[in-house]
Amino acid sequence: MKQLASPAMVTAVWCTLFCYVAVVLFFVIRGALRTKNMADYALGSMHFSPGLVGLSLAASMSSAATFIINPGFVAYYGLSGFLSMGIFLPIGSLVSLAILSRRFRKFGQVVNARTIAQWMGNRYGSKGFALYFGFLTFLMIAFIVLICVGLTQIISKSLNLEVFPTLIGVVAFTFTYMMFGGANSMVYTNTIQAILKIIVAIIFITSGYSYFESGLNGFFAQLKAVDPALTQPFNAASPLFRDAFEVIACQIIVGVAIICQPHILTKSLLLKNDKDLNKFLTVAITVQALFFFVVFAGLYARLFFPDLTVNGNKIPLDGIMSAFVVGRFPVYIAIILVLGMISAGMSTLEGLIQSISTTVTSDILKPLTGNSIIRSDDGRKGLISELLLNRLIIVLLAIVSTWLSYRQIQHPDLSVGIFAQNGVYAYFSAAFVPVLFGIFLKEVPALVPAAASITALLTHFGVYYLRLTPYMEAGTRNPGIASALAIIASLTVGTLLYFVMKPKKQVA
Repeated sequence: MKQLASPAMVTAVWCTLFCYVAVVLFFVIRGALRTKNMADYALGSMHFSPGLVGLSLAASMSSAATFIINPGFVAYYGLSGFLSMGIFLPIGSLVSLAILSRRFRKFGQVVNARTIAQWMGNRYGSKGFALYFGFLTFLMIAFIVLICVGLTQIISKSLNLEVFPTLIGVVAFTFTYMMFGGANSMVYTNTIQAILKIIVAIIFITSGYSYFESGLNGFFAQLKAVDPALTQPFNAASPLFRDAFEVIACQIIVGVAIICQPHILTKSLLLKNDKDLNKFLTVAITVQALFFFVVFAGLYARLFFPDLTVNGNKIPLDGIMSAFVVGRFPVYIAIILVLGMISAGMSTLEGLIQSISTTVTSDILKPLTGNSIIRSDDGRKGLISELLLNRLIIVLLAIVSTWLSYRQIQHPDLSVGIFAQNGVYAYFSAAFVPVLFGIFLKEVPALVPAAASITALLTHFGVYYLRLTPYMEAGTRNPGIASALAIIASLTVGTLLYFVMKPKKQVA
């Protein structure tokens, strides 16, 4: 392995990591002392200010993908990647966040839900539908893999370590501390991480000021000198940003639906009062918009590595930003960036571990076993407490995530981002219509969201794996195409069924 980091940087990063770990453990221990049952683990037992919850949501939404992986796509493919990931995806997702979070909180309280699966089951009066969404949550493991790979890349490069032991360390630390604190510690750790990420976002966005000495036209002239395709709104040579449908339409559709992820929508349930919603959303949307813009730094990275090589070796897409940080910045800035990029991954990873483990425990194992092996919080007999079982689930998640992450490091299909998008996009494509109908329509028969959701899954995986449509015919496949078509098909089926099955007196 080529060593990029200087000895001074390695020492500085080690010291910074130890301090970071100490702070995280402080809040985890504090949160663990207040976590007595699964309700505390899932939603917390303390009162959080709306500003803190808003920062926590922004931290959860902006993961290693935002700070480490996605800028690599922009570095490889230029302006088209920025427009797709930094403009049109945010337009869809931030508008959707403002609308859906408010409505989801209202119905989340009415149906007394702490997970997406519970919300689905209670909202539509179907235990089978809740169990179905419990199993769908396993698709979110793909997102965990993306984050583990991103964290491994930045830490291994900044410490000159091999990737496998770094991966083991990342998984062991994060999954272990998430066994105990849950929501009580996560809001505080997410807030610290969000503050760090704000600092990092500002540094990244302003780090290319020297490229603008001749103005915006001069900046694009430099990119054009490297490769004319980098300055075009659509890049025909890329697998993801070839035309307006991929760059604009797909990203807006995906952005709207991307909010239907368990670690995003359920954040609004942490608020104690409805009056806190406006401040919560203002903070979350403002900060998240800043985070989305970080992908622009991928253009700086391309100018810094015009031929995408370092020491004569090709830089993989997932390693571009790690190499940029280590090679471009002085030690005192680089350690802040490394810490912020680690925080970008940790913040979302915490939310995913919490939501997936809670769903598996509460929405899959409890219903399937009829509560016979799980000792509930109210003292009902069982072999094992629900909280302990949840921790065992986290151990299994850690093992599976390590195996999948190492495979993606060794043999990615262009980027781990493609693997992650395929799983995550399938999940929220299947969840979109059930959430949408559940919060905006009344008396929806359970068959309607079930059929819409299954249609989305079949369409998404059918388009992706059968290589349907000209976009999928060769090379790396774009999960955004599959997801956008799945959402359209799902919405069509759901809408038709709703009006067919709705009582006639309500149609008039």
